[in-house]
Amino acid sequence: MILSANHLEKSFDGETLFSEASFRIDDKDKAAVVGSNGAGKTTLLRIIMGELSADAGEVVIARGKTIGYLSQHQGLSDDCSIYDEIRKAKADVLAMEESIRDLEQRMKEASGDALSAMMEEYSRLNHEFELRDGYAARSEMTGVLKGMGFSEDEFDKRCGKLSGGQKTRVALAKLLLTKPDCILLDEPTNHLDISSIQWLEGYLRSYPGAVIVVAHDRYFLDRIADKVIEVDGGRVTEYKGNYSAYAALKKRQREDALKAYMNQRQMIKHQEEVIEKLRSFNREKSIKRAESRQKMLDKVKRLDKPAGPEDKMVLKLSAHEESGKDVLVIEGLSKSFGSHTLFSDVNIHIRRGERVAIIGDNGTGKTTLLKIITGLTDADAGTLTLGSKVEIGYYDQEQQLLTDENTLFEEISNAYPDLTNTTIRNTLASFLFTGDDVFKPVSALSGGERGRLSLCKLILSDYNFLILDEPTNHLDMPSKEVLENALSSYEGTLLYVSHDRYFVNQTCTRILELSGGQFTEYLGNYDYYLEKKENMVRPEAASAGTAAQPETAAGALDWKQQKEEQARKRKTLNDIKKTEAAIEERESRSAEIDELLTHEDIFTNVSRLMELNSEKEKLQEELMELMEKWEELLSEE
Repeated sequence: MILSANHLEKSFDGETLFSEASFRIDDKDKAAVVGSNGAGKTTLLRIIMGELSADAGEVVIARGKTIGYLSQHQGLSDDCSIYDEIRKAKADVLAMEESIRDLEQRMKEASGDALSAMMEEYSRLNHEFELRDGYAARSEMTGVLKGMGFSEDEFDKRCGKLSGGQKTRVALAKLLLTKPDCILLDEPTNHLDISSIQWLEGYLRSYPGAVIVVAHDRYFLDRIADKVIEVDGGRVTEYKGNYSAYAALKKRQREDALKAYMNQRQMIKHQEEVIEKLRSFNREKSIKRAESRQKMLDKVKRLDKPAGPEDKMVLKLSAHEESGKDVLVIEGLSKSFGSHTLFSDVNIHIRRGERVAIIGDNGTGKTTLLKIITGLTDADAGTLTLGSKVEIGYYDQEQQLLTDENTLFEEISNAYPDLTNTTIRNTLASFLFTGDDVFKPVSALSGGERGRLSLCKLILSDYNFLILDEPTNHLDMPSKEVLENALSSYEGTLLYVSHDRYFVNQTCTRILELSGGQFTEYLGNYDYYLEKKENMVRPEAASAGTAAQPETAAGALDWKQQKEEQARKRKTLNDIKKTEAAIEERESRSAEIDELLTHEDIFTNVSRLMELNSEKEKLQEELMELMEKWEELLSEE
């Protein structure tokens, strides 16, 4: 066991977030904490970390176990570079390496008892350094930063010049490198692109310790969680399995609860009819029987109707008028910033009623493309032609057209004066603004809250071409479902950028993947995209220099291509065998050195000892490079 929560209770301003909350985290558990925004998920993590005290109950952390926490707001040193900041996570190992190097220099000039003491310390430090996996520390730092989406030429960038999302990624990389027994993550996927999210999934799945994560990314939770801790309606409940298993069980539980509720209603109605009938006889015996039945009925504890899909807010998107068949035609579009080319000679054709998702890594130019289409950024070359009667509605998290002096309620009512007060409040509630929140001034909102308010305004609009940049950021799962349902029934045209794979899967009919300045087209949703990526030997869509074209129907390779593919596979298999042999050779030599270092004639000989340790260090570096090469070859097989 790593930790256990026992009968926790927490309230704010007289409102109970949860009570009698109990659960346990064992050594390798991967637990997802789920619930609507405001339910108390982050509060629960902060109580575990000791940042908040519970009103009742306790959190017990096993002796010697370490807990690491990534909060939604993570402070970094503005003057440090990205690389220097994450070096802090390995400071003790790197300091140990410096001590070893220092000892090597001093041992060259020492003798007698001083040399013996140094050699003993040198041997101890080397042993501990190897146990701490010190030889792999630098390559591990580089690997984790690259996994978080940073290129090596960004490692020297100062943290003070990073965006909020980049700072979160640095903080996450730093936490992962500390390797605590239990990692607590609060919305780690919010500022990651799809590649980084997939990397993080793999890292956490194979992480030797426990993980507790708060996230609204359903694909992510499905791939890492083996248990779910639900915070809902003041209760904390533990479920086995991933998010899909939890959702299926919750659905069955609700169906059972609804069935019990309906059966009880039917029973009560029947009993009331019998009681009324007995009373209508107006005889003493029948009246007593009616009173007896009434007393029994009064003792029945009434079941509440379980909340369900039909109780959710339903938003309907509608277009004021139908656009022409051709909504947007892009020809020869190019954009660069200085010497960095994002894309060039791009050709895209979007037709009425399509739902097109643009996916790709951070920094590839997805948002820039949207800004060019909406006129917020100029292209370097190319043309954009909007079809007849096309009216664009744009959601951009960086360019919010909101009036700071308005309250949230006024922001909506001023834009849509025909809406009733109830409709306005219900719509705001579906985007997490409830109670007195609707009377807050817009100026008091956080960046995420401003984004949700702008999205709320856009949903109520009647534009026939919606362009959205990361619309699901900062939304909880119920709100995402509301948005998904609204967009799925929308009769206009949709173009959006998103890293939310589940959202993309539910809402798009076509995917444009932007990678290396090229747009590749996939005619289907995200599941289809994954299937094609897995099976496709060569891309079947447009590069940056040609128009995006659908994949060929058969997708078969001709005879020559088959021969080339067979030759490539044979070469890859041969390279794998050679790499495995090289790895085995170096591992064998490393073991020989370990055995030699136990010999008295070796560990008493300074020059020989240093020579063997230098050789072992070089072997470890070569092993790391060979292992990376081996993994790459396996992925190509």
